[in-house]
Amino acid sequence: MAAGSLRRRQSKRSNSKPSVAMTSRPSYQRFLTPRNTALLVSISLIFFLVLVSGISLNVLRRSPKYEVQSPIVYSIEVVNEFPHDPTAFIQGLAYVENDTLFESTGLYGQSSVRKVSLSTGKAEVFHKMDDSYFGEGLTLLGERLFQVTWLKKTGFIYDRDNLSKVKEFTHQMTDGWGLATDGKVLYGSDGTSTLYQIDPETFIVTNKWVVRYQGDEVHNLNELEFINGEVWANVWMTDCIVRISIRDGSVLGWVLLPSLRRKLLGEGKQIDVLNGIAWDSGKNRLFVTGKLWPKLFEIKVQPSKEHYDDEKIKQLCLREAVTF
Repeated sequence: MAAGSLRRRQSKRSNSKPSVAMTSRPSYQRFLTPRNTALLVSISLIFFLVLVSGISLNVLRRSPKYEVQSPIVYSIEVVNEFPHDPTAFIQGLAYVENDTLFESTGLYGQSSVRKVSLSTGKAEVFHKMDDSYFGEGLTLLGERLFQVTWLKKTGFIYDRDNLSKVKEFTHQMTDGWGLATDGKVLYGSDGTSTLYQIDPETFIVTNKWVVRYQGDEVHNLNELEFINGEVWANVWMTDCIVRISIRDGSVLGWVLLPSLRRKLLGEGKQIDVLNGIAWDSGKNRLFVTGKLWPKLFEIKVQPSKEHYDDEKIKQLCLREAVTF
């Protein structure tokens, strides 16, 4: 914001001397007629009200309710590391209970839905998808798993026990990337900056928000997870997770995870991008992994001690829109 400048006007001082003889009433006495006095009182009252209103408005603007706060930036602490299938091109991840995860993997000819043991990383139940589909986001709602597919508006519903296909559906998003649920509705992403709210019975979009950060759209929203009233989303091709308000789509915070990728690369692992968020609401555990990652990490997040300004966050977490 450019700083304004104030110009001071100087009034000329009169060099004329007052007349010694004043036979008539002084000018200010002539002005103070009853009518003019009332006018002065009115002007003074208006000035006073404007002054008080201005002070009150400034106080309100400084109050917490009216403060505009930047989203909080979070760093992570690794709590546990678990083995993970290094051939799994993770597109969807969900925690259920009893240290069990559900995963959706991608790539044509290799896409699958899996029921996986957290402790071993091995698939206990495995469903291979038709070679014509590229598996994407996955979430568990009740006894059913919901999955979307890439470059198609086709999705599938599976039985959570044996992963048998129960139903095929068509959604209204531009593409299928991520899915999450709050236990009542579905939330979806299509690789754009739009977060969708979807009816799980009709698959009609009931609401949607364009996610923006400091005026810029957050493109490439990918895998999703619903955590404590927020939707968390991987931002494709970054080491960032964005925390999104389901009230208006605003950005509530950023979780920065470059340390995980650096750790794996330092160990000589051949990996792809970060992707996959799972939340254990019973024990408040957060899990993350990535495409072709040989490990799954349990992490804790805390406000970062390092300062990140808006431009730095944009460099780390915002990418141009990608079309296929």
